[in-house]
Amino acid sequence: MKSSKTFRTLCLAVACAAFAFSPAVCAQAQAVDFLANFNGVNGNSPNAVIQATDGNFYGTAYFGGAYGQGTVFQMTPGGALKTIYSFCSGNCSDGNGPYSLVLGSDANLYGVTIYGGVGLSGTAYRLTLGGEFTLLHTFCSDSTCSDGENPNGFGLGSDGNFYGTTAYGGKFNNGVFFQINPTGKYKVLHSFCALSGCLDGSFPLWPIQGQDGNFYGTTARGGAQGGGVIYKLSPGGDYQVIHNFCSQGNCADGGVILPLVQDAKGNFFGVTSFGGAHGSGTVFELTAERQFKILHSFDPPVDGDDPNAGLALANDGNLYGVNLDGKYGNGTAFEITPEGIFTLLYTFDVSGNAPYAPLFQGTDGLLYGSTDPNTGSSNGTIFSLSNGLSPLVETIPTAGKVGKRVLILGNGLTGTTSVTFNGVPAEFTVEKDSFIRATVPEGATTGTVSVVTPSGTLNSNPQFVVTK
Repeated sequence: MKSSKTFRTLCLAVACAAFAFSPAVCAQAQAVDFLANFNGVNGNSPNAVIQATDGNFYGTAYFGGAYGQGTVFQMTPGGALKTIYSFCSGNCSDGNGPYSLVLGSDANLYGVTIYGGVGLSGTAYRLTLGGEFTLLHTFCSDSTCSDGENPNGFGLGSDGNFYGTTAYGGKFNNGVFFQINPTGKYKVLHSFCALSGCLDGSFPLWPIQGQDGNFYGTTARGGAQGGGVIYKLSPGGDYQVIHNFCSQGNCADGGVILPLVQDAKGNFFGVTSFGGAHGSGTVFELTAERQFKILHSFDPPVDGDDPNAGLALANDGNLYGVNLDGKYGNGTAFEITPEGIFTLLYTFDVSGNAPYAPLFQGTDGLLYGSTDPNTGSSNGTIFSLSNGLSPLVETIPTAGKVGKRVLILGNGLTGTTSVTFNGVPAEFTVEKDSFIRATVPEGATTGTVSVVTPSGTLNSNPQFVVTK
């Protein structure tokens, strides 16, 4: 399959960012800073960023680097870029077109490439912060591609394993849901399009693990009306469709669903890339009781259209996202409350860049994102968006059993005097100013992890789920 921005854009619905350009139209004085500029040599077309234990940000660029086939990069909080790995050395057995990147419980980076590898259909890998690469799995490893091809989503589970999806391949050639452990042991949990007419969905996108331990995700295609589905998958492989999109006339409920987020109450939120009152996409809620609600329909002349990436749930309880298109043809950033109050935060200008990847909240409280070049004059940027959000801590993973060791990322952690899991004191060790290792204590329940530092108390986002 040919590499294309169209395929990558749909994948960036998954699901796993920046820059220096002229000011754009901004609502209510939100501050947007373009932090880093890509030049091709250090990468081209960056995806979303994450934060690691050293306090720096890491991400992938889909193209560029030493061989032109993508990079993993480091960005300091000040915006200094450094390539730590370039893909497609030799015969591209390491992959090309790197995509989502996550931080493992061992403090290493894990990710997938959409292409490359022996089967030319993508790879999964581990990478140290210092750039030491280990190939974990090559997709389409047999003649039928039963293990899937073109991975387009990847995340860390509460058990320390990684879970993801592929766009194609599997028993019915419409994608798989897979599990892979940190050493590369691989297993397919579900092959999509198992039902006649693909009623169970096809072209799956990045899944998340819910508070109940099950996995929830979306498909861009298939379902009863062909507009995609929301599904639930148990760790044992039991699959269930819980919502069909385009089930209302003229796709008033939207279609082609992007990744989900879940709040502390168990409600799911997401966006669709088309449909709704104006045909340009929606923001929706699926409550814990499985009630579906449209919170907002995008109106292109007013607030942009084509919400292409998904949502971030910030520590103020509100949702933040980006649109691919806007007033100047280069997208917007927005905020929406769980009640549906919508605010346009920023309109990107005509500099030739548009936001393709989901926003990420750093431990400094800022939202970080990336733009992708729409013209030949740019190779993409990474930006930060300030909306007055407070600093926080982030746990890796966000769920686990009593006795599990977790990483806690933050800023100014030296001198920490207390770590509690929903009020229960935990044993901990301050490893650096930017991270702590802690043990989930006996008696802990699902709730906020709080860290008392010399400058004040930092609370986790999202909450930590204590599993059985």
